[in-house]
Amino acid sequence: MNSLILKKKLDTTSNFSVIDIFEKAARKAGKILISDFGKIENFKIHSKEIGDFVTSVDIKVEKILLDTLQQFYPNASYITEESDEIKGEEETIIIDPIDGTSNFIHGIPFVGIVIGRVFKGEITDGVIFNPILDEFYWATKGAGAWCNNKKINVSNIDRIENCLIGNSIPHANRGYQNYLIEIDNIAKKCSGLRSTGAAAIDLALVASGKTDAFWQRNLKIWDISSGVLLVREAGGKVTQPSGDEWTIEKSDILVSNNFIHNQFLEELNSK
Repeated sequence: MNSLILKKKLDTTSNFSVIDIFEKAARKAGKILISDFGKIENFKIHSKEIGDFVTSVDIKVEKILLDTLQQFYPNASYITEESDEIKGEEETIIIDPIDGTSNFIHGIPFVGIVIGRVFKGEITDGVIFNPILDEFYWATKGAGAWCNNKKINVSNIDRIENCLIGNSIPHANRGYQNYLIEIDNIAKKCSGLRSTGAAAIDLALVASGKTDAFWQRNLKIWDISSGVLLVREAGGKVTQPSGDEWTIEKSDILVSNNFIHNQFLEELNSK
């Protein structure tokens, strides 16, 4: 079943309306990214700390997203990367205006507008939109994972030595104990490591079967909410790197195609 048929089937449900509204907001905001991409002279850059930037484009995009979404969800709570939390009802909308801001600044096309919905502690809907590559990833709980009009699934590779693994090497003050050991443990056992510089995009790559696993620590909920749902709906597995259950309060994550998850945990945590 393609996504257009699925949308018609879900047309009368609140679930589809969530994705439809998220897409409307993301595509409207995406026009700003497209117009300013590769034109660093057009926007202002502020460094929050080493390697953590916010641009005037982030602020403009976030405003467009909030203005659009609040028309449809005026009573929801909002958690965004660049603004203070907006307290509302139990339904929470999570926004990252540009995941991969450093990529955007440098003209690297791995960026994502991320919007997710959390209700009663569960991620129910999410989108990741890369307007530069025109890739619109979306998922609703129970309806599968999609990129544009194509259903996506995780890979079926079952041996870690044949896998491409996603990770982001910590920089500045983001290092953690044993991170070099973790990277060495996995690098010695897999076919290669890949990093896009945007966790949302890394998760979308696992969901679409282009990479086979991804792990990273010290992330924020706006980085990963939609990607977690994508991976699950595409048939993948989500835990903490320890193997413990992942919940929305957790900042460390491991996702995989499910087939290699136990192998990955064993290698990652080997001494």
